[in-house]
Amino acid sequence: MTVPVAVAQFAAGLDKGENLKLVSEAITTAAEAGAQLVVTPEYGMYHDPKGVGDPGYAEALDGPFLTGVRETARAAGVTAVVGMAEAVDGDARAYNTLATVGPDGELIGVYRKVHLYDAFGYAESDKVIPAAITEPLTFDLGDLRFGAMTCYDLRFPETARTLVDAGATAIVIPAAWAVGPAKEDHWTTLIRARAIENTCFVLGAGQTGPRCAGQSMIVDPMGTVLASAGEQPGFALATIGVARVNQVRTVNPALANRRYRVTPA
Repeated sequence: MTVPVAVAQFAAGLDKGENLKLVSEAITTAAEAGAQLVVTPEYGMYHDPKGVGDPGYAEALDGPFLTGVRETARAAGVTAVVGMAEAVDGDARAYNTLATVGPDGELIGVYRKVHLYDAFGYAESDKVIPAAITEPLTFDLGDLRFGAMTCYDLRFPETARTLVDAGATAIVIPAAWAVGPAKEDHWTTLIRARAIENTCFVLGAGQTGPRCAGQSMIVDPMGTVLASAGEQPGFALATIGVARVNQVRTVNPALANRRYRVTPA
């Protein structure tokens, strides 16, 4: 059994109402093109890298943003992965959260970002709480098991390996991958590396310019780019299935041959 999947990209800003429209339009448009899973970027609810907007932007999981996403997913009949800032009682900072919503509009689960982007001159931890390491977020669709991680997590191979150890045959990576020298090349190289070393599909969905690189893509277990959205807002669509994973893992049984395990710090 195969599953049509899409990675959508756009540039979110400081207007949460407009951002919800962008997310909803991305989900609806990709669903109309045949996608059963739509992955949207990190911080799709609100993106304020310069810290010039409303300090109270974060929302609870039952807030307007995720409620709107749930309605959209239900209407479109698709599974959707979205990025949001999740409010935390008693803390001015928020969690950088991925939420997965099913085609019935119900919340499947959340992943709160573990590795914060305190790099390249930026300090995400000024506004975001580094999440505790918990059971990974996975969900099943067709004959595939999807695992979720966020943006900067891509630079830590043990994150992807933990998802694969939990049974993932595909990994979704919502991101707001900042532009900068060599950054686009890092994004492409690391996505392909995570796919090759884990012999799984990788679906990267990134925000677009001017602040982010776009280049959302779907990569197969051999590192082949099946579809890419380029630089502009839009989406990329591909059909994937576990038969390809099994085929590659037969030829390249790297997971079976490994001699180390991931141990949380």
